[in-house]
Amino acid sequence: MSVRFTWFVEELVARYGTEHKEETRRRIIETAGRRFKQDGIDGSGVATLMKDAGLTNGAFYAHFGSKEDLVAAVVAAELHTQAENIAAAAPGRTGLVDVVYEYLSPQHRDNPNVGCPSAALLDEVGRCAEGTKRAYTDGAEAIIQEMATRLAPEDPRSARATTIGLYTMLVGTMQLARAVADRELSDEILAQGLRNALALMGEQPRG
Repeated sequence: MSVRFTWFVEELVARYGTEHKEETRRRIIETAGRRFKQDGIDGSGVATLMKDAGLTNGAFYAHFGSKEDLVAAVVAAELHTQAENIAAAAPGRTGLVDVVYEYLSPQHRDNPNVGCPSAALLDEVGRCAEGTKRAYTDGAEAIIQEMATRLAPEDPRSARATTIGLYTMLVGTMQLARAVADRELSDEILAQGLRNALALMGEQPRG
C-alpha cells in the first residue's frame, strides 16, 4: 500500500468520523428540542433525551459537557430555525401576516413539540444559567430584527418598538391559550390575540 493511498484512507476515515460526530450532535439537539417543548426542560432527563436520539447515555458526554450545555445549544438552534422560517415566508408584510396567522392557530397551540420555543420554554429559560440566557437573547434579537425588517424594510429600527410588542403579544397569547382548560376560552384567546396582533401591525383581518 503506497504512502499516498494510506494518507487518503486516513483522511477519509477522519473526515467520516468528524461528519458522523457532527450529525449525531445535530440529531441530539433536534430530538431534545422536541422533547423539551413537549415535557419541559426539567421534565426531560438525559436518559430520555438519548433514547429519543437512538443513543446510549454514555454517548451524551462525547458531545456535551452537561445538560445545561445541551439546553443552551437547543435554545440557540430552535430560535435560529424560527428566524429562518420567518425569513422564508412570503416577501414583506404579507409574509409576516402569514407568520402571525400560523403562530396564533389551534394547530400551533395543540402541537407545542414542533412549535415556538419561547411559548413552550420561556419560563424555564428564565431560571437557566447565563449561557442559556445568552443563547436566548441572541436568538430573540435575530427574530426581532427579521420581523422589524418586514415591517419597515427601509428603516427596521423605526419598527423595533412595534416588533417587540408584537413578539411578546404572540408568545403571551400562545402561553395563555395553552394554559386554560376550557377549549372554547382557549379558542377565544387565540382569536382575540390575532385581532390584537393585526391591529398592532396596522393590518385588517383576512376575510
